[in-house]
Amino acid sequence: MKLLAFAATNNSQSINKQLVQYASSLVDAEVEILDLNDFEMPIYSQDREQQGGIPEQAQTFYKKIGDADAVVISFAEHNGSYTAAYKNLFDWTSRINMKVYQDKPVVLMASSPGPGGAQSVLGAATGSAGFFAMDVKGSFSLPSFFDNFDVEKGQITNSELADKLSTIMAQLG
Repeated sequence: MKLLAFAATNNSQSINKQLVQYASSLVDAEVEILDLNDFEMPIYSQDREQQGGIPEQAQTFYKKIGDADAVVISFAEHNGSYTAAYKNLFDWTSRINMKVYQDKPVVLMASSPGPGGAQSVLGAATGSAGFFAMDVKGSFSLPSFFDNFDVEKGQITNSELADKLSTIMAQLG
């Protein structure tokens, strides 16, 4: 199985990147972890699209999803919503095809340092998944990241949460 995974943020020190790396290690797969910094583009606008077409980065992102057997995303939450880096990449890619995720099995996750576990952005992503051809196999929120994740070992320390994520990740096949 080819698994495509990424944290929906351009923060190189992201806790969501750490979470997505851990989650990806729970499945027997060839894993490619994307860095959204590799997909930086001008802010989407219809004018830019008409003038220059769809940027190569969006086309590459769409192809990577198409080439994968499954996708894992961990969302960082900025002011209760998606990060600007993810939203821009998503907006450009949706201009190729509204079915951005191409009916791939997907696990959606989010984490935050606080007790909310970025549930606002996770709820938004889960709620709109069907419009963008995500076959959501499960969603997972890790609250209070630094209380429930060992950064040195790169793993969840709360056994109940670890078991829950393991069960969700098993749904990818």
